[in-house]
Amino acid sequence: MSTAVEGVGYVLCIISWLITGTALGNDYWKVSTVSGNIITSVRQYENLWHSCTETSTGIAQCQDFESLLGLAGYVQACRGLMIVALLMGLACLVIALLGVKCIKIGSASESAKAKMVIVGGVVSGLAGVCTLTAVSWYANMIVEDFYDPFTGGIKFELGGGLYMGWAGAFLALLGGGMLCCACKRVTPAGTKGGYHGAQPKRIFAPKSESEPKANAYV
Repeated sequence: MSTAVEGVGYVLCIISWLITGTALGNDYWKVSTVSGNIITSVRQYENLWHSCTETSTGIAQCQDFESLLGLAGYVQACRGLMIVALLMGLACLVIALLGVKCIKIGSASESAKAKMVIVGGVVSGLAGVCTLTAVSWYANMIVEDFYDPFTGGIKFELGGGLYMGWAGAFLALLGGGMLCCACKRVTPAGTKGGYHGAQPKRIFAPKSESEPKANAYV
């Protein structure tokens, strides 16, 4: 049963890493809305790297954010968190691959392999936390700007890239938790917890004086 759980957890970590990478490159982190505004034939959308404008004919023009220091602080932080999440996710896949029970690589003991799987699960969980923090922070800023009456110009709503990021974070946390189930393999089989005292010693009682001697005088 533990082998199946670890295998499923590893597959979830792979899917999470792919979804997180796709979310990072997705163009639609925030999309312009026509709510409360005059309907126009132009749509705008942004992500962490560039801003795009799309006309009703389907032609889009994108402009990269050239100045790093000119960006908002939360955008820079989200960039860093997403990149760190991808690197940690890749590290999780490498570390956990060396310790998964169904894969034999090298001559490491069962306990050492279990510890590697646990480390991979923890790293996957941290990657999920980084992704979750980035997309939630970005979404929170969109919501604040949307409901801020003093913010003029175009209003934006949540884009599909954020939902992909939330899905990747959830799978990373779930897969990491399933990998951490390998902690059952750290304890050698047959060993039970608790205190085991020493075996009692045999006590030899002296023979009674009334017993007849083996060698009697004739």
